[in-house]
Amino acid sequence: MSKLWGGRFTKQTNKLVEEYTASIGFDQALAEEDIQGSLAHVAMLGKCGIIPQADADTIKEGLHTVLERIRRGEIEFSVSDEDIHMNIEKNLIEAIGPVGGKLHTGRSRNDQVATDMHLYLRGRVVSLVGMLHDVQAALIGQAKDNLDTIVPGYTHLQRAQPILFAHHLLAYVSMLERDIDRLKDSYKRINVLPLGAGALAGTTFPIDRHFVAEQLGFDGVYENSLDAVSDRDFIVEFLAGASLIMTHLSRLSEELVLWSSTEFGFVELDDAFCTGSSIMPQKKNPDVPELVRGKTGRVYGNLMGLLTVLKSLPLAYNKDMQEDKEGMFDTVATLEGALQLFAPMIATMKVNKDRMRQAVNQDFSNATDIADFLVGKGLPFRQAHEVIGKTVLYCIQHGKYLLDLTLEEFQQFSDLFDDRIYEVLQPEAVVNARNVYGGTATGQVQAAIGRSEQLLAGTSTWFEKHQRSN
Repeated sequence: MSKLWGGRFTKQTNKLVEEYTASIGFDQALAEEDIQGSLAHVAMLGKCGIIPQADADTIKEGLHTVLERIRRGEIEFSVSDEDIHMNIEKNLIEAIGPVGGKLHTGRSRNDQVATDMHLYLRGRVVSLVGMLHDVQAALIGQAKDNLDTIVPGYTHLQRAQPILFAHHLLAYVSMLERDIDRLKDSYKRINVLPLGAGALAGTTFPIDRHFVAEQLGFDGVYENSLDAVSDRDFIVEFLAGASLIMTHLSRLSEELVLWSSTEFGFVELDDAFCTGSSIMPQKKNPDVPELVRGKTGRVYGNLMGLLTVLKSLPLAYNKDMQEDKEGMFDTVATLEGALQLFAPMIATMKVNKDRMRQAVNQDFSNATDIADFLVGKGLPFRQAHEVIGKTVLYCIQHGKYLLDLTLEEFQQFSDLFDDRIYEVLQPEAVVNARNVYGGTATGQVQAAIGRSEQLLAGTSTWFEKHQRSN
């Protein structure tokens, strides 16, 4: 069968060109969105009298037939038909005859494919918000179960100050909340309709773009036809947001890998989310967080790839822009795979509270509180800092920790020390001394959990609302 656009050509397309330029191998993922957009477009063509209503009704029936055949796996997509749009149109014409050719009236593949990607990404963003919500819920659940669990806090991967494990987990809840906010904000720019821009200049037919937007649930239409067909900012913005999500998941993955090692022993991941070794029977490998950490690079690569494609393109559409899809599809799949696993992996994670407490008791992470104690006695902080530095050095040289020292040993460094120093040095006292908004004191963390749960409820409401409209 000749190309649907073949009237101007005198030769058949070289087979290698067909294979090289065809996008059907990947853009068939847009089949449902393509038909969804076409149904709204043909409804508009009939409403505006651009084609007879009877023809519009016939085309609608044909599109539903093609959609059902695609869902049943009965349609074999062809490279010779280039892309998902031409494959669907060819199958439509085969199903209902030449009247199917009227579907493309008043539009171009340029605005058609842009519409497909807006529809695709709109639905995926809503889905990803729901998945991020589930990961947050799992983290909050663990935080509530570990309000009495104290763990070393680190800087430079060196023990710094003791904190509540719940406080540590809530840091990731905050990161993911920013990720959710970015996705919600990007939704506003995704939910704009490019259809009706034609190839680049609009169309001579008296179309009603706002009617189509209403049919498809878009909040508005593109103001400029050139911008409508050439804009891929919404994909770049999504890929940038996705890169940050993967950054946060990768950071948490790194900690899960460390925490589950024998050297730390802070947590144990459920067997369902680990694998073993083919040669070492004792091994339990944290493959899921390791692979999430590794897959972060491909998401970064997809962002940089699209930015590079777009950086020198003149207006309006260019074939280069075919390269916008595979990275987007891959990023969506990578994110969905990671988030679907993360929520149950975190929820089923066992926390070794005793091991964490042991770690806190065998370090010098309470040293700052001694300095603060001396400052409270009137000693300038810099002098207090020097006093405690010498005290810690003494402990290291004598194989002791701060709580092991006698009062006489403390007082050889400063006569300001008294018996109250032993209360100050207790891990619970160190933690609860940070009783400021956003701090690690138990009361502050409880309040933070409450605020996080309120945000979680808001996200759930947003998700349910937008899920219904997609």
